[in-house]
Amino acid sequence: MLRVKKNHPLLKPLSISASLTVLAVTTGARAADFAIADQTPGPVFDERRFEPERAEPKWGLIIGAGASYKPEYEGSGDFKVSPIPMIAITYGGWVEVDPRGLSVTVLEHSGFSFAGRVGYETGRDEDDHDMLRGLGDIDFAATVGARVGYNWGPLELYAEVDKTISGSESLIGTFGMEYSAPVTERLILGAGVSATVADDNHMESYFGINAVQSAASGLSEYKAEAGLKRVDFTATATYMVNENWLVRGQAGLGVLTGDAADSPIVEEKIQPSIMLGVGYKF
Repeated sequence: MLRVKKNHPLLKPLSISASLTVLAVTTGARAADFAIADQTPGPVFDERRFEPERAEPKWGLIIGAGASYKPEYEGSGDFKVSPIPMIAITYGGWVEVDPRGLSVTVLEHSGFSFAGRVGYETGRDEDDHDMLRGLGDIDFAATVGARVGYNWGPLELYAEVDKTISGSESLIGTFGMEYSAPVTERLILGAGVSATVADDNHMESYFGINAVQSAASGLSEYKAEAGLKRVDFTATATYMVNENWLVRGQAGLGVLTGDAADSPIVEEKIQPSIMLGVGYKF
């Protein structure tokens, strides 16, 4: 995801806090010998004046476009350039919409956060590459999931789980950490590392070859079982050209592991990628 927050510098706008103004209240006293019945009541004490004002949730919007250079499919040794949208919509600190889908933070306390997610899995077309011929298509499908995170200053530790509805019927978990911090008033740098584990359905869909697929493709039969699929390293840079315009770049290096790395369709275990985009922040 492209997100602007303390660990995702592109997508989340700056948070806005309210100020607390305290007014002193003084009271006078009547002479001691005045009768209580004759005393004039003072003004009613209004506790609301001492409560902090609450900032209204704010909408944020970033739109733009860019391009990525990455393997033609997961495990490919050939690369392609693809256009990518840069769009991020945020509301307050709890709703985010970006190219990966919708995320709603339902709990945030003492650095911990819990969010529900709705997204998608793009699937794969056997026409994407000669190596995939005869393996059939993997349909586009929706995903639902959750994310748990813990922020410690500019560092976030997180765990995600996503279930694919239809398509590959996969269950995928991702565990990682991300760090981002401003270097200057305009430049923000970040880095991250993550590990992805997948169930049997996902591994068989994307890396396995059954008897029918083997006969159609000429590749040997191969059974891919659940386990650690890949480890990813990323580095990001976001530069604010001015108040509204920004440029973002990202470089990634993925390493396929386990049964995924040993699949007959994998040409290269090392999967590098780069992305560059320009956006406008409203």
